[in-house]
Amino acid sequence: MAGLVLPLTVVAACGQVERTPAPLTEKQSAVLMKEIGGKVAGKPLTCISDFNTANMIRVSDNILLYRVSGRLVYKNVLRSPCPGLARDSDIVVSEQFGSQKCRGDIIRLVDRTSGMTGGICSLGEFVPYRAQKTAG
Repeated sequence: MAGLVLPLTVVAACGQVERTPAPLTEKQSAVLMKEIGGKVAGKPLTCISDFNTANMIRVSDNILLYRVSGRLVYKNVLRSPCPGLARDSDIVVSEQFGSQKCRGDIIRLVDRTSGMTGGICSLGEFVPYRAQKTAG
């Protein structure tokens, strides 16, 4: 019986995944502020055009930014942290249907060298951050 307890404990621990996002580091906060600082958050959107998602910025394991222009950036907080996303060494593969990225779409991390799949995560809502128009 004692020989069975340790393997069961190990298997049980495999199913426990940290779901609470880690606080942003100073560097991550700086990246976030550089992109959305001074911009105004708009109403969250369920989907955005795939055309607008080519310039993706990995802020942390749970925050992605999609820069459309200097005036518009979409912030996406993943539904749960995606371990390894912030490293920026893996390839992000989007699994989507159609020409939009939507809340609930799946992204996978794939190791550049081995081709093995790492984290699998789900997108959240897309919050637009727009620069305010200057008067004059």
